[in-house]
Amino acid sequence: MDYLAGHLSAEESHEIEKLMAENEFVNDAMEGLSGLSNKKNLESLVEQLNTDLHKKLEEKKNRKKKRRVKEYSWVYLALILIIVLVVVAVFMILRLQQSR
Repeated sequence: MDYLAGHLSAEESHEIEKLMAENEFVNDAMEGLSGLSNKKNLESLVEQLNTDLHKKLEEKKNRKKKRRVKEYSWVYLALILIIVLVVVAVFMILRLQQSR
């Protein structure tokens, strides 16, 4: 943002231009931002985009967490079943030993 507004030193501007030359995404972003007609609202637009992006990423992360629990519900059921079988087997072995 400071680069587009011309607030950077020559050295800092050169670093940004070097990054733009190395990274096509950064270059495209700078070109798009420089083409905006209303540069006064640029800061608020970028802030709004960042807020929306964080919100979408958080929603996606929450959906993954919910899906993960649902995917492994059969594993939890199998573990409970195994534990119940082991407990029943231990009680049966103990009863057989007591009856001897």
